[in-house]
Amino acid sequence: MGSKNKLKRFIDNEKFLNVIQPKRENLINNKYNHKGEWSKFFFKNKNPIILELGCGKGEYSINLAKKYPKKNFIGIDIKGARIWQGAKNAIENNLLNVLFIRTQIELIENLFSKEEITDIWITFPDPQIKFKRTKHRLLNPFFLNIYKKIIKKNGNIHLKTDSGFLYGYTLGILEKMKAKIIYSHHDIYSNIYSPIESTEIKTYYENIYLKENKAIKYIKFQL
Repeated sequence: MGSKNKLKRFIDNEKFLNVIQPKRENLINNKYNHKGEWSKFFFKNKNPIILELGCGKGEYSINLAKKYPKKNFIGIDIKGARIWQGAKNAIENNLLNVLFIRTQIELIENLFSKEEITDIWITFPDPQIKFKRTKHRLLNPFFLNIYKKIIKKNGNIHLKTDSGFLYGYTLGILEKMKAKIIYSHHDIYSNIYSPIESTEIKTYYENIYLKENKAIKYIKFQL
């Protein structure tokens, strides 16, 4: 993407009512006004809030918002040019139950209050295979403990990935944390018992992986 297109998208994001770009210093200092108040100030209802972390173009947020109009969805990513696509899609489809926040995922506990979130989706994150990148892995104990602070008791976390490494790593971490695994499978499209929520939405890259005969892995768990 050219620099002019990126600049235009950044400008659009400033205008879009469904894109929030909090200042990092406000989050670090825990001075963000909407913390714990997303239902009141943005959605204006008391419906459940579901997060998509590392949402990219927001394919899961958009499609879940279409399917479940009585639920609210928030896609979070640091890449503004990607969020633009999801926000524009939501506007074109008149989806009032989906919002995008541009921020770093390690700061989300300063965006949401305790048990404010019902479910969390993490779809096809970078597995960060190299040892030096471990701290960036969205399923490491540091991030899992953040999710535990903001998700409701018995709230579900969903991981979809094509990475056998990340799938195995996550199962190992969850066992150590004594997490409750609701469902896991190393190849959900080959298993007729896979829950519909794991197969009903396919992202752009997921379709590519399937054409390459890559198995899609899925874990649904509670912390």
